[in-house]
Amino acid sequence: MTFIQAVRQQWFSNIRGDLLAGLVVALALIPEAIAFSIIAGVDPRVGLYASFAIAVIIAFTGGRPGMISAATGAMALLMITLVREHGLEYLLAATLLCGVLQIGAGYLKLGHLMRFVSRSVVTGFVNALAILIFMAQLPELTNVTWHVYAMTAGGLGIIYLFPYLPKVGRVVPSPLVCILVLTALAVGLGLDIRTVGDMGDLPDTLPIFLWPQVPLNLETLLIILPYSAALAVVGLLESMMTATIVDDLTDTPSDKNRECKGQGIANIGSGLLGGMAGCAMIGQSIINVKSGGRGRLSTFSAGVFLLLLMVFVGDYLALIPMAALVAVMIMVSIGTFSWDSLRNLRKYPLSTNVVMVATVGVVVATHNLAYGVFVGVLLAAMFFANKISHFLHIASEIDSQGRLRTYRVTGQVFFSSADKFVAAFDFREAVDRVVIDLGKAHFWDITAVAALDKVVIKFRREGTEVEVRGLNEASATIVDRFGVHDKPDAVERLMGH
Repeated sequence: MTFIQAVRQQWFSNIRGDLLAGLVVALALIPEAIAFSIIAGVDPRVGLYASFAIAVIIAFTGGRPGMISAATGAMALLMITLVREHGLEYLLAATLLCGVLQIGAGYLKLGHLMRFVSRSVVTGFVNALAILIFMAQLPELTNVTWHVYAMTAGGLGIIYLFPYLPKVGRVVPSPLVCILVLTALAVGLGLDIRTVGDMGDLPDTLPIFLWPQVPLNLETLLIILPYSAALAVVGLLESMMTATIVDDLTDTPSDKNRECKGQGIANIGSGLLGGMAGCAMIGQSIINVKSGGRGRLSTFSAGVFLLLLMVFVGDYLALIPMAALVAVMIMVSIGTFSWDSLRNLRKYPLSTNVVMVATVGVVVATHNLAYGVFVGVLLAAMFFANKISHFLHIASEIDSQGRLRTYRVTGQVFFSSADKFVAAFDFREAVDRVVIDLGKAHFWDITAVAALDKVVIKFRREGTEVEVRGLNEASATIVDRFGVHDKPDAVERLMGH
């Protein structure tokens, strides 16, 4: 496919569907961007500018057409401490460094590492994100009047019941209806409850270029580096996971390494325009696809429509009661959580459940999605290694004269099964010759090679002749390189002669 054909396919093959989907996504992005800004402890304009900048830039640079990227709850949760202790300027600097790290990850082709993240880790990641988003709403529901609880409950009712209305229920996003109705009620009844305007000024102009006003020295770097690294890792993890979901929904491939670079470029653009770091959004991407969005134009139009809405109707956005946003975020939390994972606890293997629950537990305890994913991947790898180590069988037979014992090894020999491999041999048996047939075995690492050396040398110490046969090409290569049983000088040193 030529460059021109690729541009036409990705940008202009679905113009009407992409534009309509972009408008729906923009309407749904407004309350989420404001809510995520509040979670991070910054003015709503920071999240809104970020969502505009990231969506527009990623439309050109991303590796997954039709995926929506903007300010997200996962990233906002990591910013709370930095904003509280050092302020907005350090957040902007951390956003720029986050982008640089993500671009570096793209050039290092770290997008391929998603192959090592199991489904149970992804499920735990999503569930933990849902729990953290819900927990972030609790301060807005603490020490408040009954009006807030009533408004929140009413908002949830609108969100979940409005889609059942014939015709209109499927056309207009129910979160938008929730916001409009609750805002009208709060203004009409003159309720004294917190509004978006109480949280900070909303943008009424286009974003402008801003260089973070922080000292350019080592101290600043040491302050922002831990946050930038966490933002980069979490942003790439959520983006890669979302890209995989959109791949499945659209039955089309994506370029994960290009997406890493694209996320980095978008975050640098966001930081330079006064926005916070962001990444791909699972919920909004699904909304986009189900609304008919397929190409890059849907992501681009979502960002443009968002900017137009916040600049020209910002005064009205300030009247939105916080209870409406709490209802929207609770809806996002409920929709994000994988309820099937609870139903499947009885059906799935214990190891799968442990990985999922551990991922959730670590994330909720540390409020860091990267830590949870690391623990989940580590546990999944350990369980996998333990499971594969059981796929090792060693049978033996002796000839009619009782002089030759043949061991036939079937399965995988590596660090986890090496001890089992050694234990299967009888070194005290009085035979003249031993044949170790490895035609159906595979040696994976130096631990396996060391186990083979140990077996051969032990037999020779007992005066038994040993023949190793049947190694496949890959196993023979690693044995020839690291093994010592066929190197007389090395063997003599090991045996102490």
